[in-house]
Amino acid sequence: MPVFDFNQEAETEKTVKCTYTTFLSNEPEATPEKPILVLDNSKRQWEHHSCGVFTNPVRGTTFEFQVEEGTVCADILQIDARFVSLLGWLGENHINVRLSGENREDGYAVYHIREIAFGGGTKLSAEDGFLQFMMERLFASSAPADGPEDEECDEDGDEMKLTSIQSITDFMTCAGRTLPDNIRLWARRNLAVARSHEVSPEERRHAQRALSMMMNIQWKSNYFEAIDPQEARRILDEELYGMERVKQRIIETIIQINRTHTLPAYGILLIGPAGTGKSQIAYAVARILKLPWITLDMSSISDPEQLTGSSRIYANAKPGIIMEAYSMAGSSNLVFIINELDKAASGKGNGNPADVLLTLLDNLGFTDNYMECMIPTVGVYPIATANDRSQISAPLMSRFAVIDIPDYTPEEKKIIFSKFSLPKVLKRMGLQESECIVTEDGLEAVVEHYADTTGIRDLEQAAEHIAANALYRIEVEQVPSVSYDGEMVRDLLG
Repeated sequence: MPVFDFNQEAETEKTVKCTYTTFLSNEPEATPEKPILVLDNSKRQWEHHSCGVFTNPVRGTTFEFQVEEGTVCADILQIDARFVSLLGWLGENHINVRLSGENREDGYAVYHIREIAFGGGTKLSAEDGFLQFMMERLFASSAPADGPEDEECDEDGDEMKLTSIQSITDFMTCAGRTLPDNIRLWARRNLAVARSHEVSPEERRHAQRALSMMMNIQWKSNYFEAIDPQEARRILDEELYGMERVKQRIIETIIQINRTHTLPAYGILLIGPAGTGKSQIAYAVARILKLPWITLDMSSISDPEQLTGSSRIYANAKPGIIMEAYSMAGSSNLVFIINELDKAASGKGNGNPADVLLTLLDNLGFTDNYMECMIPTVGVYPIATANDRSQISAPLMSRFAVIDIPDYTPEEKKIIFSKFSLPKVLKRMGLQESECIVTEDGLEAVVEHYADTTGIRDLEQAAEHIAANALYRIEVEQVPSVSYDGEMVRDLLG
């Protein structure tokens, strides 16, 4: 791990001696081998669980252990760069903590920090698990590119007790440079508005709402872990029967991550008849990438402002659907599933919703009118679905790797019905497969009945109908089982 010196000077009467160096880490959790920080143990070995406080930086970079004979100090030797601001915040507010650590030759390696009940901490947000929340967020974040920074945040005059303003303030202080630079600067400006008495209550409310949304998002790096091709294939097989060429094309598209550790340059556009499993494929890709997913239905978007949000100058202003999707996912790395992309150009308001999508898909950043901030989009992987290729504009089409999804053949539909749709319904209804049997002739009748429809949704409805009829006859007519031949199926489905 690279190590670099971080010289910190306090603008007080004397220059504080900084005892530690910081190291860069992207580890998702801490262990004795990969700790959060290392304390000096050259004069004394510390207990596995040790209590005390981090000192305010103006008093030195140490930890004050509370032991039987009183208070004993130990210098901080190393800190994971992500946690420097958090430890400073703990010290400045005299929050009592319990360390879990292990003595090593190079020092006492701390791998867990927990707040303890006693003591007079002044921060309301230190209660109710705020420290643990911050630890989880910082472990999920990336190492700051330029190292930590020494920040001060004026807390005087904050009288809004038990509101999110205090928690947001503390979060911003503790997160430090783990937040993107533009988000951090934006948050400072909005916090100033939210706490100002020189603006209207409406402006303060909007600023606080925007801050709450933005700080809820885990801003991650654009580094993505390699995917397992066999596991990817297994997940696709679970969601989709047959269509071997489609599955191969999908894996070829996303396996680029293994070489570059970044998302592919193009999203995926799945074009095919209704009911052929396009949405299931999109969800499967999200599982393969291990990312949260959010859906956007373009058929319900009639105005670009629904996507971009409205300006705060309006009384009923609110963020757009895209920003709300980020907030719901809680992460800047997510799969954006855009359903019915062929409906994107049919806006009835002032402008074309498709033009807004182009900005999102270009991965150059997206601006929401309500948030008034450029939102990074490098961690967004778009997957779109459509039924009609001719309704999609050339600019939109060029942003995707297009994969055509064919309809299922009659033989594939028979297998899907007998091996997947019907067994799933029987299991949900508590029926044994021996209690509801569909003969080969019955299978032919089911497929023939829906010969003029695409996809497999009608087959799933047929399975529901047949299973419900079998359950009725078993419960009411007291028959041990029901076998459906072609004539019975045609009779039942009408």
